Amino acid sequence: MSTTRKEAVRRYPKLGQLIAGEMKYDGGRSTMEVIDPTTGTPLGLVSMATEADAAEALAAASRGFDIWRRTSAFERSALLRRVAVRMREKAQELAELLVLELGKPWNEALGEVDVAAGMWEWAAEEGRRAYGRVIPSRENHARQLVLIEPVGPVAAFVTWNGPLVTPSRKMSGALGAGCSIVLRASEEVPACAFALGQIVYECGLPAGVLSVLSGDPVMLSTRLLESPVTRAVTFTGSTNVGKLLSQQAVAHMKRPIMELGGHAPVLAFESIDVPLFARRAVAAKFANSGQVCFAPTRFYVQRSIYADVVEAMTAEAKEIVVGCGFDPNTQMGPLKSERRLRAVEQMVDDARQFGLRVTTGGAVLDRAGFFYQPTIVADVTTHAKLSNVEPFGPIAAVTPFDTYEGAIALANRLPYGLSAFVHARDFETLHRATNDLEAGNVICNGWRVTYPETPFGGHKESGMFCEGGIEGLRAFQNVKYASFS
Repeated sequence: MSTTRKEAVRRYPKLGQLIAGEMKYDGGRSTMEVIDPTTGTPLGLVSMATEADAAEALAAASRGFDIWRRTSAFERSALLRRVAVRMREKAQELAELLVLELGKPWNEALGEVDVAAGMWEWAAEEGRRAYGRVIPSRENHARQLVLIEPVGPVAAFVTWNGPLVTPSRKMSGALGAGCSIVLRASEEVPACAFALGQIVYECGLPAGVLSVLSGDPVMLSTRLLESPVTRAVTFTGSTNVGKLLSQQAVAHMKRPIMELGGHAPVLAFESIDVPLFARRAVAAKFANSGQVCFAPTRFYVQRSIYADVVEAMTAEAKEIVVGCGFDPNTQMGPLKSERRLRAVEQMVDDARQFGLRVTTGGAVLDRAGFFYQPTIVADVTTHAKLSNVEPFGPIAAVTPFDTYEGAIALANRLPYGLSAFVHARDFETLHRATNDLEAGNVICNGWRVTYPETPFGGHKESGMFCEGGIEGLRAFQNVKYASFS
């Protein structure tokens, strides 16, 4: 790391609206402060898009789609690869923005840049493979073809907890499939999405194929989803908002691609290596300050090793260094906002009212910014709020179980099904749990949930369709049957 927080703050960019490749700063738009979670003070201002901005972006997306859909898959692939290269060249600048806007530790920020660049690489390669097929005909001299085509202009909405990864996943998937896209960036972490959009245009994207807006989510979702230009909507965020957007999308016959909330269970069986499990579980739980939709949150541990796991996880959590992301010693940064800080505080207060054991943490840190201690809560019952509401913060809930069937019932009791984790040494248990767990992503003896080449999507109230992998590209494509006689 070659910078300090003070230097990075001075470099925080002026933000406008990126419409059809041009940053627009004027127009008398209202503005909103972007807050630094490390200090609780403003970093700068982000303008709020107007209805005229939305209309201009939609018109550009319509024109851009006509150009981009006719651009060869090989040309599209080359551009997406250039984006990945350029992102890695600008890794320090992008990491600065991640630390400033979200408070991530420096190494985590660099890791997010690398993961995001990998998504562009994957989409570049897989976008060249939009294979159809030939169906054997019942008639002589006839040809029956299945053709794969881009679905059309896409409206994309992203939340704040993955400022570079989430926009990258949506942009690269849509562009790799041959679609144009209008992306609404989170006004809480806007600079990353705008920087990414500018990089894409630096790499040669035709004007109009991509626009990035920030502004009122209700106005923008209404304008983008009511427009006949838009053919699909992709959203990452809470289940409640996802349901509303899905209703709007279906009302206008737009395809809803939804990656929604989770509350991931972890099943830990007695055969595991407890110290290794605890060390890696804590690292996965408290990454990004626990603000990850697929993060492990509900730890169900076989009773014979329960006390040892609680003790080991508690010891590991106590060692986490909390601080500013620009400090090389920092392992966990702040929560994103005052709102998140209070939500986590209330959840731990609720746990204490139920008599649950807080074995470490459980308090706001007495300093500027939105810092909360890494927290382990033991003996968690199904009545506590922590058992039923995604904490989206640095809290791990630990509960004992006695039987396999009881563990599966606890894991599946909620309406969410984004990710689940199983840790055991025997294949039979892993195999059974993979089949029995109701989740879109089941991770056995590991913690990494998603790669660019793997599908990522939820079951039940955690989403519809997938992002990532060939399935993610197909979400942005239509199937057409063609017959020749």
